[in-house]
Amino acid sequence: MPFMRSLQAALQLLILFVCHVNAALIDWAPPLSTRGRYVVDANGVRFKLKSGNWHGASGTYTGSGDINLDTSHHSNENSHTLPLGLQYASLTAILDGFESLRINTIRLPFSNQMIHDTTPIQDFWVTANPQLKGLTPLQVYDAVIKALTDRGFAVILNNHTNKSLWCCGANDGNDRWNKSQSDDVWASDWLFMVSRYRSIGRVIGADLYNEVRRDILDDPNWGLNDAHDWYKASQWLGNRILVEANPELLIIIEGINWTGIPVDGFAHHRPTLEPVRDLSHTFSVTNKLVYSAHFYAYTGPSHSGATGIGETSDLRYRDYSKTDLFQVMTVQAGYVALDAEKHYTAPVWISEFGVEGRGNIFDADRTWFNNMISYLITYDLDFAIWPLAGYLGPSNDNGWALLNWDPTTGKRDSLYDGNDWRAGVWDSLVGLTDGPASPVTTPTRWQMLNLDEGDFVQSQIQSTRGDWDSGATKGMCPDGLRLIGISAASTRALCTNSASYAWASGNPTTTVYNENYVTGSDWASGYTKYQCPSNSYVVGYAIRGSKVSTVLCAQALKPLGASGSGTKWFDKGDNRPAGEVGGDFHNGEYKGVCETGEYVAGIAFTTRVGSNGAPAAILCWK
Repeated sequence: MPFMRSLQAALQLLILFVCHVNAALIDWAPPLSTRGRYVVDANGVRFKLKSGNWHGASGTYTGSGDINLDTSHHSNENSHTLPLGLQYASLTAILDGFESLRINTIRLPFSNQMIHDTTPIQDFWVTANPQLKGLTPLQVYDAVIKALTDRGFAVILNNHTNKSLWCCGANDGNDRWNKSQSDDVWASDWLFMVSRYRSIGRVIGADLYNEVRRDILDDPNWGLNDAHDWYKASQWLGNRILVEANPELLIIIEGINWTGIPVDGFAHHRPTLEPVRDLSHTFSVTNKLVYSAHFYAYTGPSHSGATGIGETSDLRYRDYSKTDLFQVMTVQAGYVALDAEKHYTAPVWISEFGVEGRGNIFDADRTWFNNMISYLITYDLDFAIWPLAGYLGPSNDNGWALLNWDPTTGKRDSLYDGNDWRAGVWDSLVGLTDGPASPVTTPTRWQMLNLDEGDFVQSQIQSTRGDWDSGATKGMCPDGLRLIGISAASTRALCTNSASYAWASGNPTTTVYNENYVTGSDWASGYTKYQCPSNSYVVGYAIRGSKVSTVLCAQALKPLGASGSGTKWFDKGDNRPAGEVGGDFHNGEYKGVCETGEYVAGIAFTTRVGSNGAPAAILCWK
């Protein structure tokens, strides 16, 4: 009987453990999309990205010394450009460890160099996984993705580096997506990778590039329309992935990680997602955008994280009080998710954060980590800790990973083995069950058009048709949205689905280039008025320089009203509804926006002396 009682107790513990392990991998239905600040599955159920980073396939080599020696790799952890751990632990054991952490998603970094490496790996690199012998690094990556998704994990592909090197050294060739390769090669590699895994529904996202930052001479930027414009590059590639390769993926865009010279007296900053407030992305396939940001204790809003060379007197994140840290993180990233119904509103995924869990830990680092977890819990943000896997042994003392293997014995040291101070606070994060009711309510969508850098036609329907105004710069809302506001500076506009204005069968449009459809009273006396035909609403427009060239009108499915707030002038000041609906889509410029239930029926402008033909008024009807 004592034996039976012991056996029963052991079985009960096993059942509890299995339930604990699999709780994060309950059934969910791909593909994923977004509803406001939340990621949801195909049934509209919130799918919180409870994630971890399984690094290695982007490289661990520090860039100096013999690449074949472990001592030439970060913390003596040689990944051989494979997901770390395959040399000492079986795939099954590694995935068991991931399940024990109660995560549901894996961020899986890769380098462009790894994709093109056709040399078979050496057998001892995968000693614990003999089934992988003879494969190329990319084929090992394939096998890892299959194992993860078969187990139930979601996988996010992350283009971590160009070259297979540990991130992030100064001028290491990985500072930007196009530092060691062209934009076209970068895009080609992404289209290849996305197409390669398209049939695997649990490959859910494309994280376009990691920690875009300054090299020795040049800063990246957000919207300057040059070779270093991260906004432009990510907008371009995100659309290409969705339209050409896989419309079901989430497109994940990290903010800018660093600009300026990290020396006191010189300008320097970590912009993260701050620029998104003024310039956000709009894709042809809607509800697929996720923004991301990274936070570590030793870095700061204007601190590079360096000690010695590159160190400044600026505060590190660990130097902030809890209250001040919350404020800083909200300004730098959190606001994107927390500000409802703005053009920039989207899920925010803190795709890297972490701290040492073993060894001598700074009290300030412990406090920061606890406060960081508290922030993620308070605002219910998606997250991915760095890293999941590491080595602890006679030659390895890196205590950052949640799961570690001893290279000399193969023994695993886990977060829950009693020697990692992070276990309790981690449990409070992954165990959080609060959240929106299911299915998640679909909020009103607001999207901006940005013609600063050329054509910005986001309608898939119109993209298959001829050019409605050849030679002009054109902007058009994504399908299902209509224009509701425009800037007096011509190049920005606001789109929404704030009321139901469905397109007629066949999606007919009218290009308006004169006043032929102006009827009734003169709603903008002395100004040229490009007005839609009756029962049509504005979905796009074209400019030549600043001058309005044409207006594109969609014929409505049902008859439209011809009353409402009427003419909205914005040539001498903003004219927008209270509450700044949709957000400020052209900072520093005058804007006109109709009321949320209205549609734009026409745009007025003038080319008289002293005027440039830019929009001056819109006609708002409902």
